[in-house]
Amino acid sequence: MTILIIGNKGQLGWALERSAKSHEIKTVGVDLPELDMTHAEALHQLVARERWAAVVNAAAYTAVDKAESDTDTAFAVNRDGVAHLADACRENDLPLIHISTDYVFNGTATSPYSPDDPIDPLGIYGKSKAAGEKTLRERLDRHVIIRTSWLYGIHGNNFVKTMLRLAREREELRVVADQYGCPTYAGDLAEAIIKILKQWLKNQDLPWGTYHYCNRGVASWHQLARQAIQSASRYEKFQVETIVPITTDGYPTPAPRPAYSALDCNSFSESFGIETVDWMESLDRMVDGLYV
Repeated sequence: MTILIIGNKGQLGWALERSAKSHEIKTVGVDLPELDMTHAEALHQLVARERWAAVVNAAAYTAVDKAESDTDTAFAVNRDGVAHLADACRENDLPLIHISTDYVFNGTATSPYSPDDPIDPLGIYGKSKAAGEKTLRERLDRHVIIRTSWLYGIHGNNFVKTMLRLAREREELRVVADQYGCPTYAGDLAEAIIKILKQWLKNQDLPWGTYHYCNRGVASWHQLARQAIQSASRYEKFQVETIVPITTDGYPTPAPRPAYSALDCNSFSESFGIETVDWMESLDRMVDGLYV
């Protein structure tokens, strides 16, 4: 049986294909330009084309700042596209694993958010992802929504790789130090998803619902940048000499960010028997993958 991966060209989709191969699970991946989440008929044809074992949706509109001025597209992908996919999965009796975000929360908490905490997204990106969650719950019973946070990986563009690039070019970096979350290595999230799929293939059942998965521990963007550069310093010498902590006000962006969006992953571990990994340990493994 084959797993269909929507969004296989992104950092998570790429990691999913690698993880599936290591577990000897066959996958077929699709992404832009071959498939557009906003085209309902194309999605329905794809899902109906083959007798898939399950579908994983790793595709999303993730340009957080651009979404503030591109609202229609963000909702077309993150809400309407999910609705089309959910309908197609229901019609073909397929389960769907869907990836969501910590940005559905407003960031006013002082301890990690659990999956059943009230959501209150601040920006268009978070609002569109929250709308996607809602439409999925309404349209498809057999689903697993996994909210994750601060995702980075070997493939594609992300914060960690940007910090390493800037560290080669500049003597000083200024990085926000008053926003806190859970840095998450795409390779770890992919491995967790593949383990869930293995449970499905074996038992044809899962504890459906909404869960959180991220690496263990909480950090600021400043701490993540500093740790990434320190880890990569094992392999190369950087130009950067100082990494200055700044406030959110010192780095204004079009989209508001939650000040604290750490996620509580206990229900994920209890339900699936999959433990999370410390974020610094995972960051070291990701950096190793960039150089080795």
